[in-house]
Amino acid sequence: MAALPSGVLGALDPTSDRAVFRQIADQLREAIDKGQFGEGDKLPSEAELVEHFGVSRMTVRNSFSVLQGEGLVLAEHGKGVFVRPRPPVRRLASDRFARRHRDQGKSAFIVEADAAGSRPEVDSLEVKEERPSQDISARLGSPRRVLARRRRYLLDGRPVEFAVSYLPLDLARNTPIAQPNPGPGGIYARLEELGHRLDHFDEEIRARMPSPHEVKTLQLASGVPVIHLIRTAYDTEGRPVEVCDTVMAADAYVLAYELPAT
Repeated sequence: MAALPSGVLGALDPTSDRAVFRQIADQLREAIDKGQFGEGDKLPSEAELVEHFGVSRMTVRNSFSVLQGEGLVLAEHGKGVFVRPRPPVRRLASDRFARRHRDQGKSAFIVEADAAGSRPEVDSLEVKEERPSQDISARLGSPRRVLARRRRYLLDGRPVEFAVSYLPLDLARNTPIAQPNPGPGGIYARLEELGHRLDHFDEEIRARMPSPHEVKTLQLASGVPVIHLIRTAYDTEGRPVEVCDTVMAADAYVLAYELPAT
């Protein structure tokens, strides 16, 4: 049997009131956090940990279950437990909708993917007219029909978010916004070309655990939460011109905002 890497794992504390399987999970987590086990690395086997700590296999399995529940590791049947690769982190900056980006023909997702040095993709695109939910209708000023644009975003081939934009039908019908590819700068650039110069955005953000559909769509590991963001865009006349309902893999984002002190 191969020896464990020297100094990576210590001894259990027999005086601690923390359960033994949690102590083992703590040590493995710390080793992952310190980079002693990197992304894709295989963790010590059940047999190795049983011998090292002098515990039962069930205790070790419970330790692995804790780490799986936190989204840190993946178990591959017959192969072992591996440190889960994480998607590239994208900073959700407060200036991501600045006009200068649209003037350059770039959408917010493209701008921030470029800043992260990642390859952006959009798939699962669907554009259709539909009746909005009560909440979306209220946010948009109570239109009876909207244009809905659904899409999933990927960085370097990994899903990181999916979003639905809802626009009043009288603004979007028979315009480039209703096309799968609305053109350089995205739908915000098209809205401004149509005379709806954007004034500001309101955002509501909360964190929660994902639904089964969200787990499947974003290919989330067990224990990974999502960030649920709802953004409303207003033009200079004060009219809400779009509501974007976005769900993001929480481990793929850092929310970065610059807030004025006056």
